[in-house]
Amino acid sequence: MTHFTEQHPQPGLQPPAQPPSPPSAQAQQPLGGATPQAAEAGAPAPETLVLGGGCFWCVEAVFLQVRGVVAVESGYANGDGLRFPTPSYEAVCTGETGYNEVVKLVFQPDVLPLDAVLEVFFTIHDPTSLNRQGHDVGTQYRSGIYTTGTAQHAAVRAWVDAVDRQRLWPQPVVTEVLPLQHYHRAEAYHQNYFAQHPHQGYCAAVVAPKVAKFQARFRALLK
Repeated sequence: MTHFTEQHPQPGLQPPAQPPSPPSAQAQQPLGGATPQAAEAGAPAPETLVLGGGCFWCVEAVFLQVRGVVAVESGYANGDGLRFPTPSYEAVCTGETGYNEVVKLVFQPDVLPLDAVLEVFFTIHDPTSLNRQGHDVGTQYRSGIYTTGTAQHAAVRAWVDAVDRQRLWPQPVVTEVLPLQHYHRAEAYHQNYFAQHPHQGYCAAVVAPKVAKFQARFRALLK
C-alpha cells in the first residue's frame, strides 16, 4: 500500500490514463436516465452530499467551480468513530482508521440537480477502481457517496445502479453508497488547497488535469 505525506506524489508525476468518461452534462440523456427537475415556486432548501473520489484536493478543486454549489469543505468520513473520534490527516493516511478522504458539498438543487452532481463526480474520478485513484492507493481513497437523508439515499442508489447497468466502463462500478457517519472537517491547510498551491507537484500533475477536464466537458455548469 502506498501512503503519501502532505505533498502527495513527487513533482513531475503524470496522472494515469482515465477510463471512458460518461456523457457531458449537456447530453440529452443524462447518466442513469434522470432528468433535471424544474425549479418550483420558491427555492428548495439546499442539500448536503459527501463525496469520496481519491485525494480530496481534486474533488474540492472541481466542485468549487460548479454553479449551484454554495459550500465546499474537505474532510474525513465513515471511519471508525470509536477508535478515532477526531481523525488527523496523518492517521487517515495510514489506512487503518477506516476514514475516507471526502468533500462535503452544499448545493442548491433547483440550480444544480442531484443527477448533475453525480455526473460530474463520475467524470472526474474512476468509480470502478477499488481503494485506489491513480497513484493514490488505500481505503482512504475509495470511491464513495455518503448521503444525508433517506430520499437522497434512494435517489443516489438508483442513479448509481442505473449507470452501472449501462456498462460505460470495462469493470463494474465499486462506489459505495452509505449514509454519512462520523464526518470531521479536515485540517485548515487542506481547505481550498489547489487554489493556494496550483504549482505544487501533485496539484500541477494530477489536480489541474481533472479541473481542466471538468471545465471542458461541463461548460454549462461553470460558475
